[in-house]
Amino acid sequence: MQSKKILFVDDDPNLLAGFQRNLKKDYTFDTATGGADALKLIESSGPYAVIVADMQMPGMNGVELLSKAYEVAPDTVRVMLTGNADQKTAIDAVNQGRIASFLNKPCEPDTLRLTLDSSLKQYALIAVEKELLEGTLAGSVKVLSEVLSMIDPTSFGRGQKLANSIRTFGSFLGLKPTWPYEVAAQLSHIGFVSIPPIILRKMDQGMGFTTNEHDIVERSPQIGHDLLVNIPRMEPVAKIVLYQAKNFDGSGFPADRTVGEAIPIGARMLKILHDRAVMETDGIVKNRAYEAMKTRAFQYDPILLDKCFQCFESFLETPISADQPVQSVAVHELKAGQILVSDVKTKNDILLIAAGNHLTEVMIQRLHNYVKSEGVKWPIYVQ
Repeated sequence: MQSKKILFVDDDPNLLAGFQRNLKKDYTFDTATGGADALKLIESSGPYAVIVADMQMPGMNGVELLSKAYEVAPDTVRVMLTGNADQKTAIDAVNQGRIASFLNKPCEPDTLRLTLDSSLKQYALIAVEKELLEGTLAGSVKVLSEVLSMIDPTSFGRGQKLANSIRTFGSFLGLKPTWPYEVAAQLSHIGFVSIPPIILRKMDQGMGFTTNEHDIVERSPQIGHDLLVNIPRMEPVAKIVLYQAKNFDGSGFPADRTVGEAIPIGARMLKILHDRAVMETDGIVKNRAYEAMKTRAFQYDPILLDKCFQCFESFLETPISADQPVQSVAVHELKAGQILVSDVKTKNDILLIAAGNHLTEVMIQRLHNYVKSEGVKWPIYVQ
């Protein structure tokens, strides 16, 4: 439910009392006599649709308060009350506090009401747009993930593991929010939809490539980038996908001048986690993996490489838990949300879904279709 609450902040108790008398019948609001108290209210009683703050307050002025409020509640509409609307005040408020409106003190009640009503409408529009964007984003990611799961189940399974790991890694590094890194990891191989099935089979079986086949695989991040970049809010994700194979010294794909810390941090993280995951699949873990990756220093951000092995001392994250019981089931008993503990293969040993994946309705329907055609090996082990 969208918030309609307003927060008034002023060090003058008489002014706040006047707000209480004149506005309490028409608006839901709280008051604070200083910036520190206001921030506590934002944390404990927010979100607020609108914050109206006085410019001149002891300890923390209005610009400082609204700047901090933006960091914790960026969607809140911010209004400045000031008796000193000089040019510098206006510039600081717009650049640092990101305010929507100025109100001069003393403020006429009708002017205040008009500003509050328009600010509440602005907040409602922001909230609706955010819901639409998040719905579009979540739906797009879900569809693309399920397409990848059908095109290349091995890469989809690796993407699930990388998404879990990069979420933990991002939190360990203090990066917020982590969702762009998680989505980039999950869809890191979405460009594989452009790769012919025969090449994907060679990849799964560890076979060598011809020069042309190698070029097709190497350029797949560009395809992934081009698929993702037009989805709302996915531009940073698309850039991570594009640079995921770029070496820290600037070599690799794409062949541009981007080098070192100019490579998106999500791409640098993803390259380290991907290569470490491949080593773990081959049975190379802990110190052996660290030493092997240190010998290829030109490929990795050295600081992030060290941080990775501090964050994950033994293994990368996996959704499979040693504490949860494992069930043996047939295909008709599978349910969305279960985690595969074993690979699911056809009777001809073609991998359909890799272990470690969360099952979706589309995946289960696909397995039902294979049961009717080629057959599926069972039992299947899930948590």
